[in-house]
Amino acid sequence: MEIKRRSSVIGSCSFLLVLLLSGVGFSASQPETAAAEATTDRLALLSFKALISDDPSRALESWNTTSLHFCRWRGVTCGNHSGQLRVTTLELESLALAGKISPSIANLTFLQRLHLPQNQLQGPVPQELGLLSRLQHLNLSYNSFRGTVPTTIANLSSLILLDLSYNQLVGAIPHNLSSELQYINLSNNTLVGGIPDNLRSLSKLKLLALSGNNLTGNIPPEIGSLVNLTVLDLSINNLEESIPLEIGNLISLKAVYLDYNKFTGVIPGSIGNLTSLVWLQLSQNQLTGAIPRSLSHCSELQYIFLGNNMLEGEIPSDISSLSNLKVLYLWNNRLTGSIPPEIGNLTNLTNLNLYSNRLEGSVPREIGNLVGLREVLLHDNQLTGSIPSEIGNLVNLRTLALLINGFVGTVPPAIGNLTSLTYLGVSMNNLGGIIPPSIWNLSSLRTLELQSNQFTGSIPPDMGITLPLLEELDINDNQFYGPLPISLSNATNLNNIQLYENRFTGTIPRGLGSLQQLFHFDVTYNQLEARNAAEWGFLDDLANCSSLKYLQLTSNNLSGFLPQSIANFSNSLMWFEIDDNNIAGSIPAEIGNLVSLTSVRMKSNLLTGGIPAALGSLAKLQIIDLSGNRFTGGIPATLGNLTKLTELQLYSNRLQGPIPPTLGNCPLELLDLSFNQLNGTVPKEILSIPTLTRFLNVSYNSLAGSLTPQVGNMKNIGQFDISGNSLSGTIPRTLGDCQQLDSLDMAGNSFQGSIPSSFSQLKGLQSLDLSRNNLSGLIPEFLGNLKFLSYLNLSFNNFEGELPKHGIFTNLTAFSVLGNSKLCGGVQALNLPPCPTPSSSKRHLSRKLVAAISVAGGIICLILLLSLFGIHRWMPKSNKEAHADGIKVPHMMVTYAELLRATNGFSSANLVGVGSFGSVYKGLLNYEEYQLVAVKVLNLQQRGASRSFVAECEALRNVRHRNLVKILTACTSTDYRGNDFKALLYEFMPNGSLEKWVHPEANEQGQTRALSLIHRLNILIDVASALDYLHHHGPEPIVHCDIKPSNVLLDHDMVAHVGDFGLARFLNSNPVEASQRSSTSMIFKGSIGYVAPEYGVANKISVEGDVYSYGILVLETLTGKRPTGETLKDDLSLPRYLEMALPERVAEIIDPNLLLEEGEEPNECTRDRAMERLALSLKIGIRCAKESPPERMQLVDAINELTAIRNAYLELSKQGRRTQLRDEDPVLD
Repeated sequence: MEIKRRSSVIGSCSFLLVLLLSGVGFSASQPETAAAEATTDRLALLSFKALISDDPSRALESWNTTSLHFCRWRGVTCGNHSGQLRVTTLELESLALAGKISPSIANLTFLQRLHLPQNQLQGPVPQELGLLSRLQHLNLSYNSFRGTVPTTIANLSSLILLDLSYNQLVGAIPHNLSSELQYINLSNNTLVGGIPDNLRSLSKLKLLALSGNNLTGNIPPEIGSLVNLTVLDLSINNLEESIPLEIGNLISLKAVYLDYNKFTGVIPGSIGNLTSLVWLQLSQNQLTGAIPRSLSHCSELQYIFLGNNMLEGEIPSDISSLSNLKVLYLWNNRLTGSIPPEIGNLTNLTNLNLYSNRLEGSVPREIGNLVGLREVLLHDNQLTGSIPSEIGNLVNLRTLALLINGFVGTVPPAIGNLTSLTYLGVSMNNLGGIIPPSIWNLSSLRTLELQSNQFTGSIPPDMGITLPLLEELDINDNQFYGPLPISLSNATNLNNIQLYENRFTGTIPRGLGSLQQLFHFDVTYNQLEARNAAEWGFLDDLANCSSLKYLQLTSNNLSGFLPQSIANFSNSLMWFEIDDNNIAGSIPAEIGNLVSLTSVRMKSNLLTGGIPAALGSLAKLQIIDLSGNRFTGGIPATLGNLTKLTELQLYSNRLQGPIPPTLGNCPLELLDLSFNQLNGTVPKEILSIPTLTRFLNVSYNSLAGSLTPQVGNMKNIGQFDISGNSLSGTIPRTLGDCQQLDSLDMAGNSFQGSIPSSFSQLKGLQSLDLSRNNLSGLIPEFLGNLKFLSYLNLSFNNFEGELPKHGIFTNLTAFSVLGNSKLCGGVQALNLPPCPTPSSSKRHLSRKLVAAISVAGGIICLILLLSLFGIHRWMPKSNKEAHADGIKVPHMMVTYAELLRATNGFSSANLVGVGSFGSVYKGLLNYEEYQLVAVKVLNLQQRGASRSFVAECEALRNVRHRNLVKILTACTSTDYRGNDFKALLYEFMPNGSLEKWVHPEANEQGQTRALSLIHRLNILIDVASALDYLHHHGPEPIVHCDIKPSNVLLDHDMVAHVGDFGLARFLNSNPVEASQRSSTSMIFKGSIGYVAPEYGVANKISVEGDVYSYGILVLETLTGKRPTGETLKDDLSLPRYLEMALPERVAEIIDPNLLLEEGEEPNECTRDRAMERLALSLKIGIRCAKESPPERMQLVDAINELTAIRNAYLELSKQGRRTQLRDEDPVLD
């Protein structure tokens, strides 16, 4: 403000001085031409104003008056030229002006300074600006200009400063800019192309800022000519190749920002020549090699950012010579060795970030010398030993993150000296003992994370008083005991209390109602008690917590009667969980007031009475689990109103009456009504729920009648149990349409007839129990062909005839046929009677028939052999080799012998993966420009493998895209034993599959590799781009049909490539082509959990099916949770589980191995930004995985939205960190 005020005063004085000395004023004695030129300036300014559509601060209000000379209009400065006042400066900064720049501004021919930043101007930047030959300063930053950078700017030969940053400009950077330029800032636009290689002409340049664009290519070596350059900012682009050695010529450089690009190679040693360098930012690239020792020559360095690369080797000990160093960020690399003790010489260091490396050994005690440290992030390494007590010397420390290491011993009491500490994280180590009392007195603490150690002892009763600012208390999975601190309610900022899996006893303290910010309270798996109304009083208090969303009290010793006050909870309550206690009483009807409830879990208690019909009014309910209680009465028909209900578990109660048909309105995935006293039939409405995928269990009730044919509508059901009822009639043949079944239990009923032949379609069946019925007929041979069948119980029926001798019937412990007295044959160990032999006349007839067939067969074989010999003589050999099996391959085929040598005899050491139809080996083969190749060897004994080979060749031979796996060639031959041999060769992907990154296995040191948020977003964008190409832009539309993490491969640069086209289908094929090309039978098979629900109903493939699979892939990549597995809470489907958790529980549901950017994981601001972007990304996955195909996103929209999320996060992360550090110690003005 002082500078602006001073400029205004100087400008006014200058104007008066011109009037007094020159005597020009507004006299009519001036030459007519000069007056005309002045009029031109006035008209140009009025033209500028005319295109301003909004002036909220009324800054241009004075521009209309005729009494005030235009040189005194706001923002206008004039100079005396040939006795006439002409406009030299137009400066209108931060006035929220909207509109466009008039091309008439070019008439201000004496204009030297055009300064219009931080407004809302839009439209193109006028080409006419190139006519302002005297212009020296052009700043249009922080507006909304579109279009290209005008090429006419190259005409501004006097231009010194060019700032068009923070607009929406596109196109390339103009060439041949003015050699007078000293400052160029084109950051944060959408510019493309490369950096102009004629930079050598800009010898006066001091600042070059091109960050936040889409620039590609490399840094031209000519940049080494810019010897006056002090700031080089090329961050957040797509620049590649290595950093040029010539950068070492820029001896005036003070700041280098090359982060968020794709630079490879090593950090050039010439960087050590930059003795004036203060700021070095190379994070978020793909740099390799060691940290150059020459870096120690840059004696002025204060900030080093090398995080999230692939740097190896040790941290150089001579880095200690950088006595001015304040920030050292080396996070997420592959650094090994120990932390050098010499680091203790960096006495000016404020931020030390070494997390997510492979550092080992102990933390050097010399770290205690760095008394200025405010942030120490050493988590996710392999550090061992004890935590040094010298850390207690770091009195300015605010963040201490030591989690996910191998530290042993106790927490040093000296940490209690850190009176500025706000974050203390030592989770997931091997620490134990009692937490020192000094820790509980760190009054500045906001987050305390101690989970997953072996800490013991009790929590001080005054903890809530001594830690008044505490927001997050995560001490779960330890061995803490004793009562919960009675003062917990004094820490009024608490929003997250995680105390589960400890040994806490006593009652839950009163007064928790004062925690108005509390949203999550979890004390599950302890030994807490509540036996009477007084001890249940804590529930009344929690009802006053208006922000509470998750209340979890499972697996304690809570007893007595359930307080009716649960109906008084805030409308924000979403999750209520009291499983596995001894709670009696009934559920109050007023529970219907809790309109935000999504999950009600009360299983394994002593609750009685009826299930309230009011539950049916809770429109957001997704989970109801009241199993294992003593509820009576009927199942309320009102539950059919719950259009979001996916899980209903009422098993092991005393419920009576019929199953309400209205439940067919619910999108149930799991329904368990077993072990009750229900009667009537199984309603056809229940059997027609299309979403039932996991479990339908109505066993051990009193259900009667027949099983209706609608049972075949449950095409995606996994487990079906109707045992222990009084059902009768025949088994519907439509049950064979439920081809996702892995467990079927119909035991203990009165079914009659034979086993339907349609059961042969249940290829994935693992368990089948038909025991204790009245079934008859033969035991089908096809049961022995079900290769996954591991349990079969056919006992106590009326089966007869010969028992099969193959498949499961060879494993005596896997099946039972007890109580079927008419069976014979089978394997010898069963000791069944032999089957009767045919009569002698039949044997005589049979011999004649066999002889006749043998003679006829011999003649036919002879004819065939002669025909084949003739064909073989005339078939060109080259044709057989080039088109074996009718498959066209893009290049010369390789031989079996070559592949045998390349893979070292297909050794297990070369095995990199096993898929549905074969195994993949790494091979060393000089094939064209490739040396390392991936060899997929088809298991031709597997049904469908040959068709998979054909489908993959057909799908990949004509498609070309950077995100598709490149097929090199094929091999169709015979091995050395004469067996058929088929293999496909692909480009080798050194970083393996996405599966191994999202679900990593620990290495020998117990560490796992992890992906950053940016890497994950890039991978998801890559996969969507590949699918969009296959669906809409390739030679023929192709549906992949099997998108999942194991089919996404990552190259050296972590670029994703979609592979495994064994199930791919051509979308527009006619029926004949489809039958020839398809890799599967008419019944579609994909991967369970990823296959679209409609595939199980219609068997009709579509691009929307791939979109669904892609949606699941997005969710799994960001959360680390498989769509089928035990990791999902309470067996929810992945999309529904995540939709229920958003947006409040993002931090809980994301992959714990997910790394945030810039090493700021514990930083609250950065974490919030990341959580926002993750929530947006997860919503994209949920929208792609909608049950209804028309509701799913278009992939092009997903690509655009994910790209915008990535770019916004990159920019926010960069600007946030840079602003924070510059505020602490600015380098430049």
